[in-house]
Amino acid sequence: QVQVVESGGGLVQPGGSLRLSCAASGSIFSIYAMGWYRQAPGKQREPVAGIASGGTPNYVDSVKGRFTIPRDNAKNTLYLQMNSLKPEDTAVYYCNAIISSISDRRRETYWGQGTQVTVSS
Repeated sequence: QVQVVESGGGLVQPGGSLRLSCAASGSIFSIYAMGWYRQAPGKQREPVAGIASGGTPNYVDSVKGRFTIPRDNAKNTLYLQMNSLKPEDTAVYYCNAIISSISDRRRETYWGQGTQVTVSS
């Protein structure tokens, strides 16, 4: 089985920092892209940051200069390092990955279960 799991959400004060983790596991043949999305109550799910294999990181304007997406390829893990957090960053954060398995090498999209990030004083 191939699965993607997020962790690291929680409550943080404005101006604080938080690091989320997204770990892909299972019989993975190749990971083509990984990224982060978020969804606030009453709002549409939106992309936050992502990177394709062999590409460069992309960030939405609202998080540029504050968020980064370090990778640990040996652990098949993508992080979302969030600094200078604002109340408007409050949302459920989801990890997305495009992965092919060893048994079936067709590309499939996987989503994590989501992790809540709340920025409040």
